[in-house]
Amino acid sequence: MYGKIKDFLAQELKKLEEQKLYKHERIIESPQGPEIIVRGKKVLNFCANNYLGLSSHPELIKAAHEAIDNRGFGLSSVRFICGTQDIHKELERRVSEFLGTEDTILFSSCFDANGAVFEPLMTEEDAIITDALNHASIIDGIRLSKAQRWIYAHNNMSDEVTIDPATGKELKGLERCLKEAQSCRFRLIATDGVFSMDGDIANLPKIVELAEKYDALVMIDDSHATGFMGKTGRGTHEYHNVMGKIDIITTTFGKALGGASGGCISGRKEIIDWMRNKARPYLFSNTLAPSVVGATLKALELLTESTYLRDKLEANTKMFRKMMTEAGFDIIPGDHPIVPIMFSKYPNSSEIAVEFANRMLDEGIYVIAFSYPVVPRGKDRIRVQLSAAHETHHIEKAVEAFVKVGKELKIIN
Repeated sequence: MYGKIKDFLAQELKKLEEQKLYKHERIIESPQGPEIIVRGKKVLNFCANNYLGLSSHPELIKAAHEAIDNRGFGLSSVRFICGTQDIHKELERRVSEFLGTEDTILFSSCFDANGAVFEPLMTEEDAIITDALNHASIIDGIRLSKAQRWIYAHNNMSDEVTIDPATGKELKGLERCLKEAQSCRFRLIATDGVFSMDGDIANLPKIVELAEKYDALVMIDDSHATGFMGKTGRGTHEYHNVMGKIDIITTTFGKALGGASGGCISGRKEIIDWMRNKARPYLFSNTLAPSVVGATLKALELLTESTYLRDKLEANTKMFRKMMTEAGFDIIPGDHPIVPIMFSKYPNSSEIAVEFANRMLDEGIYVIAFSYPVVPRGKDRIRVQLSAAHETHHIEKAVEAFVKVGKELKIIN
């Protein structure tokens, strides 16, 4: 039986290789940080979600060790059987305080949190209205729900319907979708807080305004914002001054808050209580490991005591964006530490992006090319991500390498 599908997969994998779309893993031989070891060589890492430089922070490592010593390696249980320790409840309380929400429920990842949130809350009587560029985990979570679905054009808040010239499909704005969904019992607007491929930020003020106008709930996935966006790092709801007006926040501990694993749903108390009783990934999946809980608690403590790390990240981001723009690269404007270097104007953009990333590694800079299906066809890029762990000389070296390779490949003059 396996013979037929084996041959099919082998041919499809060969096509991916020929199209430069095969995802090769680079092996890291060191802890995560601004400098890492790859193939026995020290290189600078500019593609990690390690926004605050906490992935190998000594205080988080110490806290993880202490949690293992005091609470064990694992619990071999889901939460409601015998998988809830005092530190789990403490982390839920601390996350709620940090995000400014009423309650929080933990998951093994934000992918699980997004897989949990929609199905128990929204039925066939209800409507989910979702941004066209939402993360794959939101898309998959929505698929698990029987709710009616509307997709609005990315960050388009209008009451308009236009036609996509490339596909001929209708593109609807958020307000148009909300109007069309008025006959539904409940409406839920779902959006990323920060969109991970472009680094652009959801228009939360307008989303909240429309939600109030059309009686809808608002859910954001703030995985690429928690810990550093906003004046004190609370996230995009702080960045946009709408704290207290977001009903559901999902986020991860696997990026800025230490980079290991874990995630949560945070928001209105009744919604969180409902999730404790109905969310399948919560009811049927192991509890979060004590080491992750302990380290995440320490991360929140550090961020509550000082904004030094998020302030440094902001300064690093501004510096890199300014230098790359002055060098002549095509980058998507913004102020997020995700900085996409675009190759869209080249017919063979995926091949160029891969070649560029490979040459950057030769120059001692670790970056990765993103191509279809991670991004739409023709939107190939190298996604650079800044960290508070980067120093000025790291950023200068990275830009120097980009300029050298860019000139060699005739990307810039």
